[in-house]
Amino acid sequence: MTPDPIIDVALNAEDLTERVALWIANCVALAGRPVSLCLSGGSTPKRLYALLGSEGFRAAIDWTQLHIFWGDERFVPYDHPDSNYKMTHEAWLAHVPIPRDQIHPIPTDAGSPQKAAALYAKTLQNFYGATQFDKDRPLFDINLLGIGEDGHTASLFPGTIALDEREAWVTAIEGAASHPRISLTYPALGSSRTIVFLAAGKAKQTILKRVLAHDQTLPAARIETHGRILLYTDKDAVAEA
Repeated sequence: MTPDPIIDVALNAEDLTERVALWIANCVALAGRPVSLCLSGGSTPKRLYALLGSEGFRAAIDWTQLHIFWGDERFVPYDHPDSNYKMTHEAWLAHVPIPRDQIHPIPTDAGSPQKAAALYAKTLQNFYGATQFDKDRPLFDINLLGIGEDGHTASLFPGTIALDEREAWVTAIEGAASHPRISLTYPALGSSRTIVFLAAGKAKQTILKRVLAHDQTLPAARIETHGRILLYTDKDAVAEA
């Protein structure tokens, strides 16, 4: 990761979830303008989304100020059990009064992963108002990312050609996982005011230590941004880091 992350160590995954939810709510409250939030899949984000959809946060956040995007998605229907959109919708978005036109899912109803990637790139560019990034004007205010046990982030997996993509904003990935994937590329992920990595639990100890040591074989360690990077983790994940 560059720059080095600001690290917040929670007591456990539940404490981590509450810290991140409060931080997001504060960001929306203090922004004074629409906030663009890019989401990740995974078990830790799912707990976060459920908390953001709970009664207390539902009343505390001005949902008209939030635009929702996804950093990656499996090329499956929206109602498929493995869909990041389905998980997020059921845990969170179905429970809050966010305007539907401010939710921007990856179009997995396109004819192919490549078409879905091209269409989502257009969605992002229309929202951003340009086809080239300006380092002083990030695409996302907040970008939530996970770190897989193999070091992947979004759907950028070790050893795949997607790691070298620097022109396209979104790319299709086939053969790296059980489903074809659509993922934002490094330039799009990096165009963020704040990147927030979430990594909790003993299973993340080894890989987190390698990411923090800037192991360039790991996709999560190769993120480049002009913004800042926050790492929300817990005591189990950093016990040996």
